Amino acid sequence: MAEVRKILTLNAISARGLARLPEHYVVGGDLADPDAILVRSANMHEMDIPKSVCAIGRAGAGTNNIPVKKLSERGLPVFNAPGANANAVKELVIAGMLMGARNLVPALKFVESLSGTDEAMHKAAEAGKKQFAGMELPGRTLGVIGLGAIGSHIAEAAIRLGMGVVGYDPAITVDAAWRLPSQVKRAENVDDVLRTADFVTLHVPLLDATRNLINTPRIGAMRPGAVLLNFAREGVVDNAAVIEALDAGKLHAYICDFPANALKGHAKVVALPHLGASTEEAEENCAVMVAEQLTDYLENGNILNSVNFPNVAMPRESAFRLAIANANVPNMVGQISSVLAAAGLNIHNMVNKSKGDMAYTLVDVDSAVAGPVIAQLNAIGGVLAVRYLPA
Repeated sequence: MAEVRKILTLNAISARGLARLPEHYVVGGDLADPDAILVRSANMHEMDIPKSVCAIGRAGAGTNNIPVKKLSERGLPVFNAPGANANAVKELVIAGMLMGARNLVPALKFVESLSGTDEAMHKAAEAGKKQFAGMELPGRTLGVIGLGAIGSHIAEAAIRLGMGVVGYDPAITVDAAWRLPSQVKRAENVDDVLRTADFVTLHVPLLDATRNLINTPRIGAMRPGAVLLNFAREGVVDNAAVIEALDAGKLHAYICDFPANALKGHAKVVALPHLGASTEEAEENCAVMVAEQLTDYLENGNILNSVNFPNVAMPRESAFRLAIANANVPNMVGQISSVLAAAGLNIHNMVNKSKGDMAYTLVDVDSAVAGPVIAQLNAIGGVLAVRYLPA
């Protein structure tokens, strides 16, 4: 009989995603000693995460609400769902571009301010519409900063709308480069994008290196009358610098997904209530992806789409598997092999990969692993967690 596993949910998770968990999994919002946690937006930084937890699944892409560093020190992978919400964000960015280009929100507010008879309203609308004249997208240039799953989707959509696209991403992956349309011009740095684009859209994580990425000097490098879009993270844009540029006529509009008092009520700002991934389809896609990743990790030790661990997958060739999380230090594989050899365990297959300071090892052996052997593995300096996963 399969071992019962408990999954603690900190937010409402799509039923379609939860249905991907095996039947022997118990899921709920009030479970003691869970094996893993599924979360969307709940802030986990002050949470006392139980010692029983061996993985976190974030049903989305960003992990700012999760104490990744602290979990890494415990040898716990944090899974996310990159690309699962890409289409939802892409559509919202395109909508934002159109709102900025055609001054739709100020025009809507103008119409809502009209009063009187229909005839009077029509007359006032005709007289006032000139102030909302906008621009069309074909022939304009979109700058995309961050060319991951979302950025590449947006680039492709913009090209289909007749726009030129210039993009920059210092950490673009091979997979992302293959996804990128050939028409996208590669910029050498952020400033090159800003100097050439009529619209600039941001798709980078919030890190120390990206905080206030768009600031007063950078806005100064932008084309006069450009539209800035931020559907990435609030902190990558300096709101005070944006307001100053809007008031001076340097920027035409700022469209973002992060309301703030500094932006509230400004005629050239459209601030939405963090709608990027708020579609039924995106929530389902994220939940399905992360549920499948969690299951494969809990059952087989395989890792895919972890923000703090390398991707490691090995087909099972034995009923007896060890999964070892460790610091990325020399001679770790040798020490693990020595412990297994001393216990008379023959290694059938083994894989070890690293990512930054973290490393991960999967080992299939030909016979059962006794408790004392697991204790010896745990005692190796640098080993963070050992899981025994008999089939």
